[in-house]
Amino acid sequence: MLMIRRHLLLSAIGLVMILPFVWMVLTGLKPLSEVASENWIPKEFQWENFREVFSVIPFAQFYWNSLFVASWVTFLQVFASSLAAYSFSRLHWPGRDKVFLMYLSTLMLPGLVIVITNYQIMIQLGLVDTLAGLVLPSAFTAFGTFLLRQFMLTIPFSLDEAAKIDGASNWRIYLDVILPLCRPGLIALTIFSFVGNYHSFFWPLVMLRSEDKYTLPVGLLFFDSEIGQSTHLLMAAVTMSVLPMIILFVFLQRFLISGIQLGGVKG
Repeated sequence: MLMIRRHLLLSAIGLVMILPFVWMVLTGLKPLSEVASENWIPKEFQWENFREVFSVIPFAQFYWNSLFVASWVTFLQVFASSLAAYSFSRLHWPGRDKVFLMYLSTLMLPGLVIVITNYQIMIQLGLVDTLAGLVLPSAFTAFGTFLLRQFMLTIPFSLDEAAKIDGASNWRIYLDVILPLCRPGLIALTIFSFVGNYHSFFWPLVMLRSEDKYTLPVGLLFFDSEIGQSTHLLMAAVTMSVLPMIILFVFLQRFLISGIQLGGVKG
């Protein structure tokens, strides 16, 4: 009976959490005149709203820009974080733990604090209004390093010793021993990084000037113009932008959960 009550409670919570998404999809199927209506279900489903989005904004270009930036940031974050985590967890060097604490303390800095500094650096590098300028400042993350370090600490050190006896270098141990065993943690970080950067809004808004380089969150501002708000088209566009992330999570949620659980076993 207790298990049934728990499942009912979780189902009710899940239903409440999914209601905003349902409202978004249904609003994307309404005509503009019905958007402010109290009725959630449109009188007539207007599927052409999704097609009209492509005539109002270059949705495909914005979508590609978002995928391009998120993919590169994710790759660099996972690669750099795994290298740093390997150094902090498997190698012994003077001041390692103190450096890690200093590295970890950067998580306490709000992102807005370093925006001006990053922007000045991008100006000096000539990367303002470029996709590369969106990628480089986000290529390193203390959170990813912490997550993978905690995960690597759960791997027995005897594996490193056995590999060294066989003549493997640290680089070979990292590639052939540690990374394969860290697959759930790597996938969890990949999901966090990709979703976070795919929906990034503030930094692209600051950096970009050319319309052809806009990412999707910035491009959606076109639906809020001086003429008025096209809320029905905005909801249709947001639905199309969110749907791939939902599919990604459904297929990879098992790795995400296991990566978070195993990463918190040992500190």
